[in-house]
Amino acid sequence: MKSIAALQKLVTPWSDGLEPSDAELDAIEWEMPLILAEVDLLDAEIAVLDRTPSELDERRIRRARRKALAARRVLTNQAAAASLPGGAA
Repeated sequence: MKSIAALQKLVTPWSDGLEPSDAELDAIEWEMPLILAEVDLLDAEIAVLDRTPSELDERRIRRARRKALAARRVLTNQAAAASLPGGAA
């Protein structure tokens, strides 16, 4: 019986901490309003997967979609403003 062993080094070196960096945590925190809005949209869509959406369900989905789009717009505008020289928007 032959033993199986890796003949090459690992592509990605093993990290001791495996914790997200401060920059990654800041990026997650910055995107959190969009993440939460998209979770609300998914919740609304999942709720009607197995049934015909009522008028209330359709309103909930539209509201969640508008909230996600607004959050995405705010983040996009903030990113654009940060990339302009002098902070001009």
